[in-house]
Amino acid sequence: MPDFATLRLTWEPRMLSVLRIILGLLFLEHGLAKLFDFPHPPNHVPYALFTVNPGLQGLLELVGGFLLALGLFTRPVAFVLAGDMAVAYFMAHSPRGFFPLLNGGELAIVYCFVFLYFWFAGGGEWSLDRLRAPTPASALAPSRV
Repeated sequence: MPDFATLRLTWEPRMLSVLRIILGLLFLEHGLAKLFDFPHPPNHVPYALFTVNPGLQGLLELVGGFLLALGLFTRPVAFVLAGDMAVAYFMAHSPRGFFPLLNGGELAIVYCFVFLYFWFAGGGEWSLDRLRAPTPASALAPSRV
């Protein structure tokens, strides 16, 4: 049976990918609800492209969530989405009160900081970014014994 350190080193990049995929799909769902009314949210506002919400916000959530779920352009997408969630918090939630639990902004804060984490950590082992990355020269060179 492998020890915990080996298990952690093996699964750490994979769990990063699992977190990225799940978070991307959840964010994509927000975009689908805003743009296509699926699943139907109780307070749905009809889609209008040239508005901040649901227009620009819905597009960022749909496209950003999709790219994040695939792990394609993870770092730049995560940076943009982190800023998007910070703006969403200060525009929509903070005017309702100081405490995030009371103003409904805790999810925006969580998304913002997890996206910042992806900006630093990347997409993980199971990402299209990893397939796009150039192979290091040391991996191509034959080993000398």
